[in-house]
Amino acid sequence: MKKIKDRDTLSIVSGMIGLVGLMLTDGISQKAKISKRSYREAAAGVFVSKNEAENLRGQALGVIMNSAVSILGANYIIKRMSQNGRDKLVSKGITSGIVFGAIATAIPNLAPWNKMRPRDAASNLSYVFSNIVFGLLATFSAAKLGHDTLFDTPPQNDYLKPTEKTTEQIKKSKRNNIQPVYSDVNPNLEETTFFM
Repeated sequence: MKKIKDRDTLSIVSGMIGLVGLMLTDGISQKAKISKRSYREAAAGVFVSKNEAENLRGQALGVIMNSAVSILGANYIIKRMSQNGRDKLVSKGITSGIVFGAIATAIPNLAPWNKMRPRDAASNLSYVFSNIVFGLLATFSAAKLGHDTLFDTPPQNDYLKPTEKTTEQIKKSKRNNIQPVYSDVNPNLEETTFFM
């Protein structure tokens, strides 16, 4: 399978995969009467009245707003994985889902004019669980669909030489079998002069 090499495209794809999981979990929670408001209604309530948030246009607005937040969340997840690696995906997915979900849930709740925000603990716990599902799906899809070069760790500054080779350097060294020479590996290299 061809891997995605563009970070923004990967954010969109993994964000949408995570959003599908979030909406399915949220829908199941609402049908089981655990949650009193759907995630999309709470998101739409930030922008429109209660009546508007409950009709079809309001629902569409809520889905669009959730999509935007999901893409931002996936972008955050990809950035964190490029800094910390693609191991321990379950713990990284749960943590990312909870952290980003807490922010996404707090935004509608902080808007004083939002009449659609849920005030009960069960609804908010349902949102937390939905965000965990989002975090897991977005993390796994980004790790599996993203190209290796997206996750190479960039150097912390421009003054220190890298201690690890990037994916491209590894590929080139396998093809050419030529090892790079660094002056800090052989300190005599800079002082050596050749006379003819």
